[in-house]
Amino acid sequence: MKVYLSEYIYPPAREKLAQVAEIVDNFDHIEELDAIILRNIPVTAEMLGRAKNLKVIAKHGIGVNTIDIKAARERGVQVIYTPTANAESVAEMTVGLILNLERRIYEANVKSRNSEFKTIAPEDFLGTELQGKVFGQIGMGNIAQRIARIMSAGFGAKVLGYDPFVSQEEAAKRGFEWVATLEELLERSDMVNINVPLVKSTEHMISGKVFDHFKPSAVFVNAARGAVISEDDLYDALVAGKLKAAACDTFVKEPPTAENKLLSLPNFSATPHLGGNTEDALRNAGTEVVEETLKVLAGGTPVHPVP
Repeated sequence: MKVYLSEYIYPPAREKLAQVAEIVDNFDHIEELDAIILRNIPVTAEMLGRAKNLKVIAKHGIGVNTIDIKAARERGVQVIYTPTANAESVAEMTVGLILNLERRIYEANVKSRNSEFKTIAPEDFLGTELQGKVFGQIGMGNIAQRIARIMSAGFGAKVLGYDPFVSQEEAAKRGFEWVATLEELLERSDMVNINVPLVKSTEHMISGKVFDHFKPSAVFVNAARGAVISEDDLYDALVAGKLKAAACDTFVKEPPTAENKLLSLPNFSATPHLGGNTEDALRNAGTEVVEETLKVLAGGTPVHPVP
């Protein structure tokens, strides 16, 4: 069998795959491929039209926005992903970004390197505790539930959740106080995080007048997908003081460069999509994506088919 794989995955998982399949790193003979394993590359309808022998597309990670799911289903190609493999890593990263913003760690680091501080613990450089504050979570999936657990148990924060696909009863089971609208969540929250997939209905979900509903003292984190927010509108909101600070681990154009005007702001923190970039998450995702790909090729049923 032939399997496409060009991006890094956990080396022992790759070795396991190589023992039973021929691994290729190009689409020169896409018609011969039995499977495609990917992290970030696109798989289009045109490609699928040529991949006559393809049986499975396996995403190393959660977001499947680079795959034409509709075209895959029309051609009977199974699409699978690893939605829980990096959940702990992304959740911990997200909480780290919240702490970063509330304690102004990123700003303090830059000022320290530039010898801008004249005293320790300067009175005009105050942070904010998380204890007892209100945390608003947009989306209530696997990662969001882990973040909620950390924020509640670790910091004593009150956790609100907004997700149009989750009922009030189910939200309570997942550890959230359910709110009916996005606007209500923003108006009540001191800290806001978004974890939603990038689909048509979530593109620029946080944009325009939505920023009018943030508290001026609030911080906002996006470690989901870049396009679920409007970067231009976030910039304008931060400049206008509609929220205190923001951090993004994902961007429309990745990795972010100095061309992105958000990076010019002192109250904005950027990281290059590091949420799932831990040894633990890569081991989990790599192992699962290879095992599940081989299972599907052998006629088995995957644990995590894309819904």
